[in-house]
Amino acid sequence: MSETPRPVRADVARCHREIDDLTAAIFREHDYDFRHYARASLERRLRACLADEELLDFPALQERIVRDPDCMQRVLLRLSIIVTAMFRDPSFFRALRVQAVPWLRTFPTVRSWVAGCSTGEEAYSLALLPQEEGLYERSRVYATDMSAAALAKASAGIYPLAAMKQHTRNYLEAGGSGELSRWYTANYGKAKIGGELKRNLVFAQHNLVTDGVFNEFQMVLCRNVMIYFDRELQAHVHSLIYDSLAMFGILGLGQKESMAFTPHESCYETMDSANKLYKKVK
Repeated sequence: MSETPRPVRADVARCHREIDDLTAAIFREHDYDFRHYARASLERRLRACLADEELLDFPALQERIVRDPDCMQRVLLRLSIIVTAMFRDPSFFRALRVQAVPWLRTFPTVRSWVAGCSTGEEAYSLALLPQEEGLYERSRVYATDMSAAALAKASAGIYPLAAMKQHTRNYLEAGGSGELSRWYTANYGKAKIGGELKRNLVFAQHNLVTDGVFNEFQMVLCRNVMIYFDRELQAHVHSLIYDSLAMFGILGLGQKESMAFTPHESCYETMDSANKLYKKVK
């Protein structure tokens, strides 16, 4: 007689338990909290980790993570990397030029925070804006991520030269007023961001899940980050951002994100609904 297959529902429940055990172990051993990440996205990325580590199941990955700190860093990079590019969603950066910059000029200093900066492309995009708009000398951009490996790549500012063609198209569509090539040097198939753009840009480790407010900002970009969180964690991060924003500060979200049904929805005025730009008004 052939073996009776196990119910699919039982397999799903077992997978969920194993992921719960794995994320609990990561939090217990390494203090990174993925317990409130959206389940489907988390499972997909963890399965990619299994392939990277050449392991068969989540318990094996849990065992390796517990005993091998280097494995934890590899997994962290996989879990934290978000698809990014310079001037991704050019209409958003055009909206920053047209709507946000005039408002930011009213502040004596402009501190901006790119939360979940990954490998740095968005941070450099934002740093270029005050350069071209005459705000750079009173501006500082803080770019944070939970992954030390991602931050190392961001700080180095070295990207494939081939990618700069798309980045340049994005830059021009975003209203760039010069030549993007001015801000990097090209050698051996790589583009290296120049020191002039890095001067007022600070990369630092910060975990949106477990860390708190570390400064007051006139603008916060947290784009395409919270789509990976469950509702509870989204509410937590929105509260963190609210507490970090100065009164009349600007918040930019990703295309698939919204202020609707968040804890501080009534505290913001919509500046640009299509590009998800909001102003804190109370």
